[in-house]
Amino acid sequence: MLALLFACEDAYRNKSHASVSEQSIKEGRILAAKYCISCHALPDPAWLDSKSWEKGVLPAMGPLLGIFEHNFQDYPSSKNDQYLDKNFYPSQPLLNRSQWQNIIDYYSATSPDTLIRQQRQDKIEMELPLFAVQTPAGSYLNATTSFIKINPTGIAQSLVISDALKKRTYLFNKELLMTDSFLNDGPVVDIEFGQNGMLACNIGVLNPNNGKFGKGNFINKLANGKYEEKKLPMLDSLQRPVQLLSADFNRDGKMDYLICEFGFVTGALSWMEGTENNGFKRHVLRPLPGAIKAYIQDHNKDGAPDIWVLFGQGDEGIFLFTNKGDGNFIEEKLLSFPSVYGSSSFELIDFNKDGYADIIYTCGDNADYSPVLKPYHGVYLFMNDGSNHFEQKFFFAINGCYKALARDYDNDGDLDIATISFFADFKNEPEESFVYLKNTGSFKFKPYSLPESTIGRWLTMDAGDIDGDGDIDLVLGNFFIGPGILKSKIDWSKSPPFILLKNAIK
Repeated sequence: MLALLFACEDAYRNKSHASVSEQSIKEGRILAAKYCISCHALPDPAWLDSKSWEKGVLPAMGPLLGIFEHNFQDYPSSKNDQYLDKNFYPSQPLLNRSQWQNIIDYYSATSPDTLIRQQRQDKIEMELPLFAVQTPAGSYLNATTSFIKINPTGIAQSLVISDALKKRTYLFNKELLMTDSFLNDGPVVDIEFGQNGMLACNIGVLNPNNGKFGKGNFINKLANGKYEEKKLPMLDSLQRPVQLLSADFNRDGKMDYLICEFGFVTGALSWMEGTENNGFKRHVLRPLPGAIKAYIQDHNKDGAPDIWVLFGQGDEGIFLFTNKGDGNFIEEKLLSFPSVYGSSSFELIDFNKDGYADIIYTCGDNADYSPVLKPYHGVYLFMNDGSNHFEQKFFFAINGCYKALARDYDNDGDLDIATISFFADFKNEPEESFVYLKNTGSFKFKPYSLPESTIGRWLTMDAGDIDGDGDIDLVLGNFFIGPGILKSKIDWSKSPPFILLKNAIK
């Protein structure tokens, strides 16, 4: 794509920037190849429209090069952010104003005025032949469901949800009646379940920031079956953590914890080594922001837990950290995605049952510096050749896709895919908010969605057997606030905090 762009630059020239000189474009291309790759792979101008480059992405990237003002607009640079090291940004610009203008000219003049709309071979059918929609009882107001999970430890409390603004976790039985609730120290975005309680991942502050307000709070299961969060956090001073996982990484008999600190302009993937007297020692695996989803799996069968993780910020991609013993890991990048994709989730699953982990991946985070509909947003399937080399076998376009879960929902022996979108094209294609992709064989899928009256702004989703009848149900969590490109006519604040898609196959 880049070779074609550079060879035929006049054909790609943005008409509104026709006055930009060829020399400026040429020098900007050279400078971009030198400076932009310091943080991520070289971006292609065709990935975004000219306005997004000129008014959003480049002003946001400028501070990383020591540039805090330019000709186009003032942009909040976080130069005086009290939570950043005073030497985080360069003390002097790495290039002069003319060079910076050349980079802006290159991206704004050679990018399209608008991105092409998404193209789908198959129309999404507005029906769900396999599932029955159920909602919890009661009145609803301002649901901000930041976490939802079908409890894997038993069906006494079948469903657990957390509300970010209310800072409260609720438990429901299989009839969707609330059985318990308890306060949290902050917005909970992930929970790891155990027999004696839960470990809650408290992000601290939802909005992007560089502070260390996040925590890992243990929730005790009391003798009467109720739950209560401990007053003192087990882990604290975390930078917008989005996931906590437990494992004995160094095999010393003490429990360790993996932390995905998504952060903002800073963040990290770390593991906390359990020490004497219930203390922890931090080991940073990757000192960069964007760690959003991880799996712990012994992929090489040597008895030591390895780590698969998706980074969705800057240098986006899926990485494998192979455990070499004594807490040492070797990092390998398995899949790389453009820095504008907005990677949102992935799932490790053996899709073709050959004994190797394949990858379901979604991209669709659209809240940053280029909030336009993007043709590459959607759900992807990458197949493993047995040596951790992955080939894309399927893509289905979904604006703002946020999560996908592959399961055999229809019990026919192959895997189907359920997806949600937080940044769907709600004005023109509201059916994108939930798409059920039924596997019809040979990497082909038939898409279905919910009736429009039940469409919500789904931030989180889980799959599991909520009622113990042997088939796989789905739950979708509604988060009514947040930035959006095209607003829905539905008032999500009056929608239920979640809906259950009860599998009716049995």
